[in-house]
Order: sequence, then structure tokens, then C-alpha cells
Amino acid sequence: MAVSDWKKSVVYQIYPKSFNDTTGNGQGDINGVIEKLPYLQKLGVDYVWLTPIYESPMNDNGYDISDYYAINPDFGTKEDVEKLLTEAHKLGIKVMLDIVINHTSTSHHWFVESRKSKDNPYRDYYIWKEGTKDEPPTNWESKFGGNAWEYDEQTESYYLRLFDVSQADLNWENDQLKEEIYEMINYWIDFGVDGFRFDVINLISKGAFEDSEEIGKEFYTDGPKVHEYLHELNRKTFGNKDIMTVGEMSSTTIENCIKYTNPERQELNSVFNFHHLKVDYKNGEKWSDMKFDFIELKRILMDWQVNIAKGNGWNAIFWCNHDQPRVVTRFGNDETEANRVKSAKMLAISLHMLQGTPYIYQGEEIGMTDPKFTSIDQYRDIETLNAYRSLRNQGLDEETIMKVIGQKSRDNSRTPVQWTDEENAGFTTGTPWIGIPDNYREINVEAAIKDKNSIFYTYQQLIDIRHKHDIITYGDVEPLYMDHPDLFIYKRKLDNEEWLIVANYTNDKVEIPEDIDMEGELIVANNDLNGNMLEPFDAFVVNLKSI
Repeated sequence: MAVSDWKKSVVYQIYPKSFNDTTGNGQGDINGVIEKLPYLQKLGVDYVWLTPIYESPMNDNGYDISDYYAINPDFGTKEDVEKLLTEAHKLGIKVMLDIVINHTSTSHHWFVESRKSKDNPYRDYYIWKEGTKDEPPTNWESKFGGNAWEYDEQTESYYLRLFDVSQADLNWENDQLKEEIYEMINYWIDFGVDGFRFDVINLISKGAFEDSEEIGKEFYTDGPKVHEYLHELNRKTFGNKDIMTVGEMSSTTIENCIKYTNPERQELNSVFNFHHLKVDYKNGEKWSDMKFDFIELKRILMDWQVNIAKGNGWNAIFWCNHDQPRVVTRFGNDETEANRVKSAKMLAISLHMLQGTPYIYQGEEIGMTDPKFTSIDQYRDIETLNAYRSLRNQGLDEETIMKVIGQKSRDNSRTPVQWTDEENAGFTTGTPWIGIPDNYREINVEAAIKDKNSIFYTYQQLIDIRHKHDIITYGDVEPLYMDHPDLFIYKRKLDNEEWLIVANYTNDKVEIPEDIDMEGELIVANNDLNGNMLEPFDAFVVNLKSI
């Protein structure tokens, strides 16, 4: 059931390379997405978002775009994209593309021209600074490690690259560049796409180019002209059209995200923030071994829920994506089959009752786990390989490094979708581009659909509830028992309706606080309720005003 109100919609994220391979080359493709559209319709989602499918050297899995108008032949053709749009629309599913306009690949013809000479017309499309080979312009650090400035021998200058050496940052101060970007986005709107996810969009405005005490972040995160740029982008492209937009916001603030998403400001529909996914970063360091901080997880989620609503903004809500570990391994428990199923359902219930637009990442709906690789040779992700080298240089032993990487690598979510218990999990007839966990024989879509008590049907039910009940979309959020060490408890309230949500995040029995009223109509649960005692990973939702 597709819904007309985008605020009531649910988005399914597809990482095409790992979704479904129809050619046998070991990589997923657009026709593979088309083949599985009936499955996504059965799940009930309203939109699919595809991570980048454009021409790219794939140094950062497509987030290094070399041609915004061409489709990567590994994924298919432009005709395949046309067919995807047609077939998806027939089933009531809309399609969102991923656009990277903070940087391009250094293989993009703009950059190829830009590096030819200092007076090339494309030079100012990027951020070039003078400097000697041994002295970068500033001490800013790349998100992928090392200095954020790359020396170019040909013109004896540095270009800014906040990410990989092959990803050069664009200069949004250049009006001609902006016009080219608007023209490109309008091309895809005219092509028939229904929305865009904008990658690291809050980094497009750079401030002063000075040495930093915070590795540069304070000069480019939510930069000085970012709201001006996004308003102009809105006005010149998707604004006043039936186009859904979500911005990926790196290290952002609630105040900025209210500005990004308050409709009166005409910037974006919604935002991703990642603060809640850093609660297992020891002292803020990603590559560290730490059990997640449950109290902090609740605090961050509720801080954003309550305050974004006050400012008339809008959240994207999610546990997983192509850059994050699998949530059932991370915040749940995948050590036994019973715990995996129970905790995956609990995590789904506690997230999907929040306000915002839910994003489901491929395989999340069947409780796929981290692959638990044992060798660095099994990893493909550039950030992970860089981190491995860095941790080795710091003197850490192999066992410790592999434990940390096993927890935090982006490849945890990039292993292929497990469709069946057949060879390669039914993903490909060839050799998969990255290994597949052995548990595909038990954890796969085919098995999930056959089992009416599977995680899949909990997700299906949660999507249906969101479509039917306005309280989830428009109701107030009231956090409760925020200091409780085991339970996530909150209420949703709209008009005379009041829903109670309770989730046990532990592998222990936990008593519900005495003063909590649980009488009412049960909306959804992952177990039979047993008085005021919750079994491990129990979760339920009750409509309190229905009695």
C-alpha cells in the first residue's frame, strides 16, 4: 500500500552491488532490483532508495561519481533505470536516487580539466590552494585518514578532499558549477525519479581555510552558506514538486537540522543524523572496542525526537545503512537464533513507533547479522583497510584490531542479501564480490516468508500500522524512565489517543515499573505479555485509550 502523504511513508534502502545479481558477475544490478520489486511490495514499503548507480571508478563504492548522467555498466543501462521506474510505479513504489554533490571523482571530466592548468575554466569548480609539497595549506584531516589536502605535481597545488584521495571537493562558491548541478538534478527529475538522498550535504559550504583545533570540522560542518545553498537548490530544482528529499548530515546539530527541514525555509524534507550510532565509540573514536551505552542511546534518540518536533522539522529514523554494522549484532543479540529473532523484532518495534520517516536497510527485515569475518583479506571497504593500517601502525595486536574492525567496518552491512539457502545465498551464480556469512542457510528471505512468526512479518506489520494510524506520524513523543538501565519506554499522544511503547534491551527478565498503566488494546508485540514481567528482548505497543 503506497501512501500519498510522504510523512507516513517508509523507505527501503538498496545497496545495488549487494542486492541481487542477474548476470552472474558477482555484483548486483538494476535488473536484480526489478526482479525483487514484488518482494518489496509484499513488505509494504513506499519508496526504494538506491545508493549511487552512476559511472564511477568505485573507489568508494559509487560515492565517487565520474559522470552524473551515465549509469555504471556494472549495474546496467539507462534503459534499465527507465524500466525500474516503470515497474516500480506499477506496484505503487517510488524510487529515490543518491546524489553526491559535495565532491566528484577525480576521474570526472570537470576535475580532469581542472588539474590541467591554473587558468583552466574548470579550475574554480574545485577547491585548489597553493602550497609546497611538504606543507599542506591547513592541518585538516580527511574523513578516511591522513591530511585532507592532496598535492598535485602538475600544477604544484593542493586540492581539498575531505574523503578519499580520488574524491575532490566541489567549490560551491562558483555559480557556474551550481548551475551545472541544478541542470543535472532537473535532468533526473524529468527522467521520472521520485526523490533524492543527498550525500554529506551539510559539508558543501566551507568557511575559512585555516589550521584547526578540531581537524577542520568546525570550518566545513554546517558551513556559513549551507542554508543559502540548499534553499537555492530547492528553488531551482525539486521545490514545489512531488519529490522527497533527505539529507545526510555529518556531525550536525539539532538547531541546523530544524533549519534544514522546517518547510517554511524551503530546503529539504528530512535529515539523517548519526549521533545515536556513535554510542559505542569509545571517547568518540570509531575504531574502538566498546559495548554500546544504552542510556546515551535513549537520550540522543529522544533529544532529537522532542526538539526536532518543537522546531517543526523532520527526522529520518533508522538503525542500519550501507555504512553501519547490522543492528541485531550491534544493539541486539545474535548469539542464539531465539535471541536474534526476538531482539531484531524488539529493535524494529522500538524504532518504528518513533516520529519521522523510517528507513529499512536491505536484509534488516530478515535480521541479517554482521558477517564476523576473521581475516583482513575478507574486507573490501577502503575506510576499513585504511583503519587496519592505522591501527597496525599504532602498535595494536592483530586480535585486537580484528575485533574492532569486526564491530565497526562498513562491510558488515555490505555482504549480499541472503535470498535462499542455495549456493551464494541465491544472490549470484558467480563468485560474490565479497564473502557471504555461513548463516545464510538459516537466515534468508525464502525462510522468512514461509515462517509467519519471522522478523519479516513484524516489519510488514509495523509499516501497515504506520500507514493506518496518524498517531505515529503526527503524535507527540513523551519520553519516560530515561534513566532505566534496561527498558526503553515512551508514549505517543494525539488528540484523545495515547500509545505506550515498552522495549527490554537486555537478555534478562525485567519488571515494568509499577506505576505504568498497561491496560488497553495490544497493537503489536514480539511475545505474549506476562503481567508486568518482561522476558528478554520483549517489546510491545498498547493503545491505552481504547478500553
